[in-house]
Amino acid sequence: MTNRRDFVKAATASVAIPYIWTASHAKAQDKNDKPTVASIGVGGSRGRYNRGGSIAMSASRIGRTIAVCDVDKKHTSEFSHKKEFGGKLNEYVDYRELLEKEKPEVVTIGTPDHWHVPIAIAALRSGADVYCEKPLTLTIDEGIQVGKVVKETGRVFQVGTQQRTENGRNFLKAIALVHLGFLGDQVNSHVAIGGAPGNGPFESTDIPEGLDWDFWVGPAGKADYCVERRKQFRWYLEYSGGKMTDWGAHHIDIAQWAMGKSATSPVEINGAGKFGKVVPEKFDFGAYFEGKASLENGFNAATEFHIDLKFDDGSVMNVNHHYKSDDGKTDFGNGILFMGSKGRIFVNRGKLTGKPVENLTNEDKVKVDEYIAKTLYKGQRLQNHMTNFFDCIESREDPVSDVYSHHRTMTSCHMCNISLMLGRSLRYDPKSEVFLGDDQANALMKRPQRKDYIG
Repeated sequence: MTNRRDFVKAATASVAIPYIWTASHAKAQDKNDKPTVASIGVGGSRGRYNRGGSIAMSASRIGRTIAVCDVDKKHTSEFSHKKEFGGKLNEYVDYRELLEKEKPEVVTIGTPDHWHVPIAIAALRSGADVYCEKPLTLTIDEGIQVGKVVKETGRVFQVGTQQRTENGRNFLKAIALVHLGFLGDQVNSHVAIGGAPGNGPFESTDIPEGLDWDFWVGPAGKADYCVERRKQFRWYLEYSGGKMTDWGAHHIDIAQWAMGKSATSPVEINGAGKFGKVVPEKFDFGAYFEGKASLENGFNAATEFHIDLKFDDGSVMNVNHHYKSDDGKTDFGNGILFMGSKGRIFVNRGKLTGKPVENLTNEDKVKVDEYIAKTLYKGQRLQNHMTNFFDCIESREDPVSDVYSHHRTMTSCHMCNISLMLGRSLRYDPKSEVFLGDDQANALMKRPQRKDYIG
């Protein structure tokens, strides 16, 4: 029987010889030779609520899924009764019970955002390696805490920011062009991530059968059920961060990586924006999260914004719901524009354009490809996101989307939201990870949590 550790070591001996772990090979291996997988949060496999179901399926094609967990029993039943599993998976509502009884080697997390870190920390401390959907964190403090636990446990942690591996590697090519100097010095970026809806208020309705709604709400404050709150949770700051953490987790990540800022954070932030219509002007979000102020039940995340994030070397990342240059010639709603002394490039999930791209020679292209493989991919196999995760489970290396760089990405995202919530400019110390001279901003680095379902 092939030992899975020896197999992956042989397969990864040279990145010049790509190897795809096919379904047929996975089936050929002894089922007991695959790492055991438990998936927590498996809705979304048919386009509902989140992507938990799809990442759970991806993991099941490489590992051996033994259990599923979801606060909606309909989700666990649907997933377990897929033809691949035949209703034989153990099903749970409480992730703590799953971790205690099943002791899986691998855990995937596809819950709403506010549950990511509490579950991830529990899974890490149970001894599991973890794949968690983005955005990993709800607050800056959560990123600090989960990073400490990853170091403490020595587990492998992959965040689901697939732009680091997929989309034709256009984003990796853009990063390589910046790092290799094709755009010149002092590269700045303009990021557009789209706006969020500001609808509401919405009526509360009966809780669907089979759903433990209070467990879904979990560490957040108590709330009545309504389908918008559940299905479109990204537009509620109680559970997510709006477009800032939805698409920001992708595009701000790429911009920060390209600008060489994956291990640090901005030092200054200023800008302006608007919130959903249920949010009055100068609303006290700090009091709201503490349960001392209330809002009507509606989307309360930022709907529009234009924000500058300045780093200690003077470089600037500009984050917008929609970007339009002062001369009106550059206009886009989703993507990243990098601008340097020698030129500019634009990248999104559909294209990579600009003179520096058009002028690449064959020799330049080889240099870019080598940089992607050896530096950006850390010498690992050029594979998709989930396969990269399982490769790293074997090698015990940090995967392409590691928890530490993602924490810095999310710090930028959360800084944007905190600045908008407070309606003022902020200064930040990336080393001590605190806002300077601003108690209100520092208070918003974390949230009060109900403890009933945590730990």
